[in-house]
Amino acid sequence: MSGKSLTLLAVVAFVVAILGAFVWFVATWDKSREDSVTHHHVPMEERRT
Repeated sequence: MSGKSLTLLAVVAFVVAILGAFVWFVATWDKSREDSVTHHHVPMEERRT
């Protein structure tokens, strides 16, 4: 294999690995085990002026 082919193969393997990890992350996501980020109340600090 030439250097160009090896580089292309490495890039494709990297993209497949990243997409596979994302699919695994979404497929195994358990909504009931995580706290909601959008419905989280963050108290504002009172600032002295």
